[in-house]
Amino acid sequence: MEQLSEIKKRIKSVNDIKQMTRAMQLISAVKMRRARSQLEQTMPFFALCAESIIELREADIVIDNRFFQLRQKKKGETWKIGYFIMTGDQGLAGAYNLNVLATTEQHIRYKQVDNVRKGLMTSAKLYVCGSIGKDRLVREGFDVDETFRYTISEPTYYRARDISDYIYDLYENETLDLVYFIYTKIESAVSMKPMVTRILPVNPDALEELVPPEYCQQRGLIAGASVEYAPSVDDVANYLINTYLNGMVYGVLTEAYASEQTARMTAMDNATDNATDMQVKLTLKNNQARQGRITNELTEIVGGAEVLAESYRQLPGADASALERG
Repeated sequence: MEQLSEIKKRIKSVNDIKQMTRAMQLISAVKMRRARSQLEQTMPFFALCAESIIELREADIVIDNRFFQLRQKKKGETWKIGYFIMTGDQGLAGAYNLNVLATTEQHIRYKQVDNVRKGLMTSAKLYVCGSIGKDRLVREGFDVDETFRYTISEPTYYRARDISDYIYDLYENETLDLVYFIYTKIESAVSMKPMVTRILPVNPDALEELVPPEYCQQRGLIAGASVEYAPSVDDVANYLINTYLNGMVYGVLTEAYASEQTARMTAMDNATDNATDMQVKLTLKNNQARQGRITNELTEIVGGAEVLAESYRQLPGADASALERG
């Protein structure tokens, strides 16, 4: 049985950990609510841009723009795919980072196998937000861009605009043929799901899944409608693509940050509950150890008294009846 002093030390350590996890849970809850508030404030603007793109698709209007058209590859050529992966800079968030990284590895393998069947090659370049994901993917041997150093913590529109400009240049210069975002989306208060979304070339089908139903507007365009672009189709498309990229990046950054804080809040809540359960068990163990020590002490006292009594009886001229009377 453990010493009583050791059990008391463990109880104190568990109590200290419980206070820390409780504090981290409260901090994550505040950060999560702030991130969700930022996302809700910017979602109407992004949703309007996405709805404009979806309307053009439903009206059968073909936009002859490189950002809206999937490039064609012949057998033997290489698909240059860029993955922008949203991970955290801190741990203690449950399986948040591991799920994103596992989804990344799975999607890369899927694209490689699929392209091999089509007689094509695959080049995957990874741009990772967050040190945890970057460090692991580098160790795993993936082609990670070390110069891409951004974080999802406390996202701002200015940071999103920098990243979207960076993505724009990569696609414009044909450094990348496809651009995917891999991040975590909150489906409910207790459910989060890693997402893989193609952002370039623009995929209207994916946009319909990303825009929440409450932000969807009644579309005014119908198939075959006559649309006049001012000043030109290309100018409108270029404006839409810039706005679309800014909104997509900011939305993904905010969603990933809110998901990370939610995951950490849940993990710290579970850790606090586990610490409480351990406290109860250790307290019971402490009481049992204390009772055992008291029992041992009483046993020693009774045993000692019996030894003294036996020694007294063996003394010459000892009065046994007096000893019995006390």
